[in-house]
Amino acid sequence: MPRYYTPTEANNLLEIVRPMVGELMGIGERIRSRQPEIWSVVEKSAGNGGNSELSRLLPDFDRLDAIMHRLQDMGIEVKDLTVGLVDFPAQRNGRTIYLCWKYGEESVRFWHEIEAGFAGRQPIDWE
Repeated sequence: MPRYYTPTEANNLLEIVRPMVGELMGIGERIRSRQPEIWSVVEKSAGNGGNSELSRLLPDFDRLDAIMHRLQDMGIEVKDLTVGLVDFPAQRNGRTIYLCWKYGEESVRFWHEIEAGFAGRQPIDWE
């Protein structure tokens, strides 16, 4: 059964979620900044048993995976690692919606329909 959050619950979780999303963003930036060299390293290592450059990046991929799974286990959906956008599933008027938070925002103050995405964000006007 899916986990649904109230605005208060989502805001209370930001103490845990905020540093996790910040770390994800940092890892994502490190990986993106090395993307051109990663592909050539992957190609070369495929035939020769490995590569030290690729090995140095594996901890980032492992940590990224661990944080993503922790958030998913909490029912939180990561939508964009570049800007740190996450959605908390919620119920409003008997239907599932998302409470939407972006890294750098003080609190969870917006929601949107599932299909609307970030562009459809509206202020939360209920508890």
